[in-house]
Order: sequence, then C-alpha cells, then structure tokens
Amino acid sequence: MADHFVRRWIVWVSAGESVGFLAPALAFVISVQFTLPALPLLVIGGATEGAVLGTAQATVLRGVLPALRSGRWIGGTAIAAALAWLIGQWLAETSPALSESSLPLLVVLAGLGAPVLLASIGFAQWIELRHHVERAGRWILGSAVAWLVGLAVFFAVASPLWRTGQSMALVVAIGVLA
Repeated sequence: MADHFVRRWIVWVSAGESVGFLAPALAFVISVQFTLPALPLLVIGGATEGAVLGTAQATVLRGVLPALRSGRWIGGTAIAAALAWLIGQWLAETSPALSESSLPLLVVLAGLGAPVLLASIGFAQWIELRHHVERAGRWILGSAVAWLVGLAVFFAVASPLWRTGQSMALVVAIGVLA
C-alpha cells in the first residue's frame, strides 16, 4: 500500500505542479506583453498554482485520510503559494537595488524571506494535517526541504535554457518542463 501511495503521490503532485505552474507562467507572459506590473499578476498566478497543486495533493491524501477537509487543504495551499510568490518576486525585484545600496540589508531580508517562502506551503497544509496525523509538524520541514530541492532543480534546468529574445511560448514551455 505504501508503494502505491508514493507512486500516486509522485504522479499526481508532479502533474499538479506542472499544470499549476502554467498560471504564473501565463501571468509573466501577460505582464511582459501588456507592460503590466508583474508582482500582482504573479501573486494571482501563484494562488492558482497553489490551488491546482493542493487539489492534486488532496486527491491522493483523501485515499488515506478520508476525513481530510479538501477545501481547507486546497485553500491553505493557494494562500501560501500566493505568499511564496509575493516574497520571491519582491526579493527578485528589490535585490538589484539593495545589492548596490545596502548589501547587508539584502542579506537580512533574504535570510528572513527564504525560510518563510520555503515553509509557507507546508505550514498552511499542517493547519489541516494536524487534525489527521500525529507529529504533523514534521510536514513543515519535509515540505520546505522538498521545495528547496525542487526549486534548485527548476533553476538548474530552466536557467541554462532561457535566453533573451525567446518566444513567450518557449519560455513557458521551459518553465513547465523545469
């Protein structure tokens, strides 16, 4: 049973994240095409990504935790993903200016923002998970480590493939692949 659960988890979560990532990718394309501020669009896209991911996860979890309140799981995941995109995009937008004017401030902000970004989804999901499993707090750390690894893989794959002047369709395809 555990092997079956793990296989289902990997398939559903991978598919959910890949499909969900289309929302922030589309938000980025819209911000570039129409010269709109990226931050609010990416936060909305992040919430959508979180909702899709949370739905995929809840689909699998309901098989082993039938009392799981899917709406709370999905809603928490969506809110946390929006927060993670807000933090990540804000750091990306402010870091060039801060690195020139105040590198120590940038280090402090990144040092505070990165753990919140990485733990946000696990924490939001823990709020529901704690009602169903013992020692649910481990989910927060496990999720943060998984996001750290996932983001490292994402940037390792996407960064060398992305080039200035590429079509938006190719940029999105690379992002979804990564």
